[in-house]
Amino acid sequence: MSGLNFILPLALLYFHSAVQVQQKPRLLWSDEFNYTGAPDSTRWTYDLGNGCPNHCGFGNEELQHYTNQPENVHVDGEKLIIEAHKVAGQDSAYTSTRIKTKGKAAWKYAYVEVRAKLPKGRGTWPAIWMLPDTLRYGGWPASGEIDIMEHVGFDPGVVHGTVHTSSFNHKIGTQVGKQQTVKDFSDAFHRYAVNWTEEEIQFIIDDKVYHTFKNNGSGYKDWPFDHPFHLILNIAVGGGWGGQKGVDPAIWPQRMEVDYVRVYEPLRTRAQKKFILHKG
Repeated sequence: MSGLNFILPLALLYFHSAVQVQQKPRLLWSDEFNYTGAPDSTRWTYDLGNGCPNHCGFGNEELQHYTNQPENVHVDGEKLIIEAHKVAGQDSAYTSTRIKTKGKAAWKYAYVEVRAKLPKGRGTWPAIWMLPDTLRYGGWPASGEIDIMEHVGFDPGVVHGTVHTSSFNHKIGTQVGKQQTVKDFSDAFHRYAVNWTEEEIQFIIDDKVYHTFKNNGSGYKDWPFDHPFHLILNIAVGGGWGGQKGVDPAIWPQRMEVDYVRVYEPLRTRAQKKFILHKG
């Protein structure tokens, strides 16, 4: 009996481990930023300029000019750094970076997680967000937008998660979202994520769900989230929201640091949702 008593716990341990491995969702795509220089060109591309001539200020009256220059974007061996600068000698001229996976990777239903430290100061407007790879239902906002994280510097520590659709968007004052307080947003890294399935999009900070947007089954005007979306990381300056209280000229440069980006299969079961998906 003593031999059996020894073998049984080992068998139970093996069974428990096997179940856990099966429960963990599969990693689909990632960038750990464990290299130096420019972001990996097989994973990332850029929006450049100021949106002109078609969408000057990127439709939001933003002040920055996006570049892919090293002073605005680089990888330091441990993290991605996006840095916004004020152009010397010009009152309202700024440079920054908007990096995206468009043309490189896109996903339909996924758990998307970005571990990041945010900039601070009046006029900063960092975002971690997703746009459709193709305009399946028409131009913005008909084909959808998922804002995983937005923060405006005049309201420090308040992080927003939002969706935009034909029925729900800020242009008509019907956008659907919630906010969460992250007091040390610029001093510590936090995990900003969405869990996107056919039924709902959950907004998550540090593994805690703070907002859920559900598919009500009424069609694309409410739920256009049934086709692939790509990921975008950027710091905007000023703009209709980020610049509501002006832009502090004394705070620049400001940076967003990204430890990693990971995209998993969506969490669909309660057992999967118990897994904490973060760097060890």
